[in-house]
Amino acid sequence: MATAPGEPDEWQFVEYEVPDPREGEITVRVRAAGVNPADAKHVASPRSGVEFPVAIGYEISGDIVAMGPNTRIGSGEARVGDEIVAFRVRGGYAEAVTIPAEKAFRKPTTLTHAEAANLLLAGTTAAEMLWVTGVAPGETIVLHGASGAVGVSVLQQAALRGVRVIGTASAARADVVRAFGGVPVEYGPGLADRVRDLAGGAVAAALDAVGTDEAVDVSLQLVDDRRRIVTIAAFGRAESEGIIAIAGSMPESARFRDEVRPDLIALAQSGDLVVPVANTFPLAEALAALDFLAGGHPGGKLALIP
Repeated sequence: MATAPGEPDEWQFVEYEVPDPREGEITVRVRAAGVNPADAKHVASPRSGVEFPVAIGYEISGDIVAMGPNTRIGSGEARVGDEIVAFRVRGGYAEAVTIPAEKAFRKPTTLTHAEAANLLLAGTTAAEMLWVTGVAPGETIVLHGASGAVGVSVLQQAALRGVRVIGTASAARADVVRAFGGVPVEYGPGLADRVRDLAGGAVAAALDAVGTDEAVDVSLQLVDDRRRIVTIAAFGRAESEGIIAIAGSMPESARFRDEVRPDLIALAQSGDLVVPVANTFPLAEALAALDFLAGGHPGGKLALIP
C-alpha cells in the first residue's frame, strides 16, 4: 500500500480484514498479481482525484471464495471455486481481495495464473493503440518498443488482422519481434530510413510504446496524418505535436479498455493471444519485482505469487 506519494520502497505491507462481498461483489483468492510500470507510476507523485492511502495492483488471476447475493461476474454466471481473471481492480498485491464482480471474467484455461494476471493491462492498451489509429488489414505500420509487453500484444493482435508490423527493438531482442510476426528493425540513427526500406511503400500508422523523442520524431517523419500516430508515454510531445495520447486514466481509454476485455480473453482461450512471462516473485518480494522491472528489458511479464 502507498500511504503517500512516493517510490515503491516507501510502500508498506498492511494486514487487513478482507470485507465480505456485498451484492455485485466477489472475494477472490489471489493466485497471481500482474506487475506493471503503472503500479508505481500512478502513485509516484500527487495526482488529481487520487486519495491516499492507495492499494497497489491493477490485475489479478485467482479463484472465487465468496460471492455477494444476486451477483454475476463480467462474463456471466459464476460460483465459488471458479477461476477468474480481473482487470482495473485496486489492491491486487494481496492474498485475497474483494472486488466489483463486473471486473472479473472466467480465466482462459490456456493460461497459467501468472500469464492470466498479465493479459489485460498490456492487451487492452495494445488493442486501443490499434483502434485509435484505425489500423486496417493489408497496411504496414511501425511499432516503437515492439519487444516489450505492450509491443508483443500489438504484434499478435495486428497479425490476426492481417497487418504488417515493422517493430523497433535492440539487436538482442530482434528474435522476439520476429517470433510474434513482426519485422524487426534496430533503433538508433537512421531509423526512419531503415523503416522506409523495409516498408517498401507507405507506412500507414505509427504506434509508440516507449515514449522517446526518437520514437516521436521518426513517427512524424514516416506518417503524414497525425491522427494516425499514437503514444502511451510521450504525453508532452503528444500535446505539442498534435498526435494522439492514450492512458487508462482517460475516460475514453477506460471505456474502450473495459469493453475490449472479453475479446482479448476469447483470443487467449483460443490460443491466438499468449502472454510471455519472464519471472515470478513471492508476494513478499514485490519490491524486488518492481526493481527488476524498472531495470528495463525484463524479457517478459512479471507476476507476484502470494
